[in-house]
Amino acid sequence: MYAFKIKGGKQLSGQVEIKGAKNALLPLMICTLLTEEPIVLHNCSMLADVKTLMQLLESLGTKITVTEDTITLQTPKITSTVASYDFISKMRAGFWVLGPLLARKKEAKVSLPGGCAIGARALDIYFSALTEMGADIKTENGYIVAKGKLHGADITCWRVTVGGTHNTIMAACLTPGTTVIHNAALEPEVMDLIHMLTQMGAKFEGVGTRTLTIHGVDKLKGVEFTPVPDRIETMTFIAAAVVTKSKIFLKGARADLLKPELDLLASSHVSVEQKSDGVEVDARKAHLKATSIITGPYPEFATDNQSLFCAILALAEGESVIYEKMHDNRFMHVPELNRMGAHIRQIDNTHVMIQGVKELSGSTVMASDLRGGAALVVAGLAAKGETLLQRVYHIDRGYRRIEEKLKGLGAEIKRLWLE
Repeated sequence: MYAFKIKGGKQLSGQVEIKGAKNALLPLMICTLLTEEPIVLHNCSMLADVKTLMQLLESLGTKITVTEDTITLQTPKITSTVASYDFISKMRAGFWVLGPLLARKKEAKVSLPGGCAIGARALDIYFSALTEMGADIKTENGYIVAKGKLHGADITCWRVTVGGTHNTIMAACLTPGTTVIHNAALEPEVMDLIHMLTQMGAKFEGVGTRTLTIHGVDKLKGVEFTPVPDRIETMTFIAAAVVTKSKIFLKGARADLLKPELDLLASSHVSVEQKSDGVEVDARKAHLKATSIITGPYPEFATDNQSLFCAILALAEGESVIYEKMHDNRFMHVPELNRMGAHIRQIDNTHVMIQGVKELSGSTVMASDLRGGAALVVAGLAAKGETLLQRVYHIDRGYRRIEEKLKGLGAEIKRLWLE
């Protein structure tokens, strides 16, 4: 099992490149199930989740080639409609093949999902949408078995859901008639999916609003597309600069995707400036101040950035409060941060109070999920002494060799193999 050894207290400098967003790339790859023609995706990062999804798609009949940071996918014929536990248990997004398989083959057998253990994430939104579109869905031996010829429907999501919106959009594109999604997600990654499907020949109305209309078409064509830059990776490196009081440049990044997060940092004298080819972050004069945060669906504060701000606010002056309203078990990083000297009190599954301290200290800690693991990397960069961060396979799901990128900025971090 790999671990990171981090010696904190090093100021960072230089440039790092931000690749296409993992949360955009995965549904874009799944779109190969909707067409016989090639889909070519540029500026991709070969993350663990991306590799797992490749294996899943190949098991369904997709032919895939990779050249540097470009992935080409083509599914002339779907050879299987079974998405096995071996793949879905490692990555929740693999479950999104359900809608496309139903739309193209009128049947699907998909394992119940895995991914990060960050609380209950209801699947009934997925099922109710597809049921309203005509699918017969039941659970058998840990698998969702769905059959039926789909038709257009008027669907209201009882909560905003990125995965549910992705799945319903992809199913609706090849479904006869008109499908309307009320309370649709607006995340940049959802907009990316809509933009690429539009180039493939899909028909949408209400793009950018909570009411999205999809007019089904008979056929979709291939396309070349570049995913939106990864806003969570961007925020991770901004957080690293903030806690180390550094100035760095994030090539390819977009600041406009992080408005709530950056508005909070501006009050702590952190400068984040959009340039023509990326984002410049200057935190050399940062004076971190306590604040209150409530996570929510885009364009509100992103739940994926909550753990990073736990690490930042652990070093802020005063007492901060974070209310996590998207997931009910997303504070597993809190005990680990406290091992490093943070003063964080968890009120319940959705609230923490953070009393800022002057410094963190190195310790042996453990990643329990992707984003919480990234927060522990950030904390380790700031901590006095040495941090040993275990179970970094969680981090590898969403970051491609994050330690190499950080070393390029001057951080003292290395990957170790633990027996």
